[in-house]
Amino acid sequence: MEKLTRLYIKEVVSRHGVPISIISDKDARFTSCFWKSLQKSLGTHLDMSTAYHPQTDGQSEHTIQNLEDMLRVCVNDFRSSWETHLPLVEFSYNNIYHTSIKAAPFEALYGWKCRSPICWAKVGDGQLTGPELVHETSKKSCKSKIVWRQLVTVKRVMQTSAENR
Repeated sequence: MEKLTRLYIKEVVSRHGVPISIISDKDARFTSCFWKSLQKSLGTHLDMSTAYHPQTDGQSEHTIQNLEDMLRVCVNDFRSSWETHLPLVEFSYNNIYHTSIKAAPFEALYGWKCRSPICWAKVGDGQLTGPELVHETSKKSCKSKIVWRQLVTVKRVMQTSAENR
């Protein structure tokens, strides 16, 4: 339990502070006594939701569905190494324009656009040296572009399905 608490503080609280509320599904990880007692001790309100039966709000369900689609694309495309590409998926999600907040989440949170590895050469203050560094950056850039294209496709599918409802 102490290890989970430290991990939560390291990955969530240190980056975003203590949440006022958390909307999650009814997965056992989010309904456990540990999770509930940790959130209660932090003063965080838990809102439970189920897929396609919103008990919270439609925006949360839409976000959850988008994240599920992004993860599905990542797993399908990268098969055995999908977990190593999760940071690229997270990066892409946090830097895609969201109509609900009229900005990318990164930009809304920090007040400026994220400096992307794809645009390093445009910024001018980063000099890439050494063939290994250039090769590694090129590989990551290509993977990021693939993920970005897939996210655009997922977004179009989601928009089409929302318009048809």
